[in-house]
Amino acid sequence: MKGTHMTGHWRAGLQRGGIELRQLLRNPKELTGHLTNVLVALVVAAFVGDDVPGTQTPMTHLVLAGFAAYLLFQIGLVNLPQILVTEREEGALLRLRATPGGIRAYLVAKCVLVVVTALGTLALLLLTAAVFVDGPLPHGPGGWLTLLWVTTLGLLAVVPLGAAIGAVLPNPREALALIMLPVMGLLVTSGTVFPITSLPVPVQQVASVFPLKWMAQGLRSALLPDAARTAEAAGSWELPVVALVLTAWTVLGFLLAVPLLRRAARRESGSRLSARRRRAEQSGALSA
Repeated sequence: MKGTHMTGHWRAGLQRGGIELRQLLRNPKELTGHLTNVLVALVVAAFVGDDVPGTQTPMTHLVLAGFAAYLLFQIGLVNLPQILVTEREEGALLRLRATPGGIRAYLVAKCVLVVVTALGTLALLLLTAAVFVDGPLPHGPGGWLTLLWVTTLGLLAVVPLGAAIGAVLPNPREALALIMLPVMGLLVTSGTVFPITSLPVPVQQVASVFPLKWMAQGLRSALLPDAARTAEAAGSWELPVVALVLTAWTVLGFLLAVPLLRRAARRESGSRLSARRRRAEQSGALSA
């Protein structure tokens, strides 16, 4: 019986995820946001010259590999929490309280939405970069396999974490401000836009705690020639460490996400929802 319930949760989540994907494709504003991120990456890469220090690898390739990791990171850790906070404000979590297995199905749906969006964005970035700025693509089956598992494990590391963050953020208006500052800090310190060895060692050590640094390093190993590994802090791609750190963040994210979302759903009530709507209306009236 328990197995049947779990199968039902997965089926409901996959169906809901498909519906949300169709809604995304019909939303020009959302699509424009993802396309803009790809365009920014291409523009930055187009104006980067020279080679990675100590190698013959174009700096453009390193920047594009870093942006590929950052776009995956952003979708899971910035976009997803904003979606969750917005839907909580609209009463989605309140409705989940009356649905058996609703939290699990909801998480599955969000994973489907984020994973498909992230993979589509990554594919668009790599293909357009290859066409317009001579961007890198994986070399041989090994490179494609590394790209696949690093992308998969990277998304598993950030999607549950994004869900956990979304469960505790106060409201959509404050969510972006609270998330973007640390995310932009990680963008600068994780070796995504320039070699991490150019940063002070303490900064490298702090960045190595978080998943973005290892996502970027894993994607570089898939997209850049093997000789480029000499520009890494350890002089190698450290793929076993990449897998270990991302797996640890995956476990931590799932351990946090489910109980925090359940707690957020338990705290929801009709009175809370009505109060939030009144505040939003008053804020809109005041701003108008």
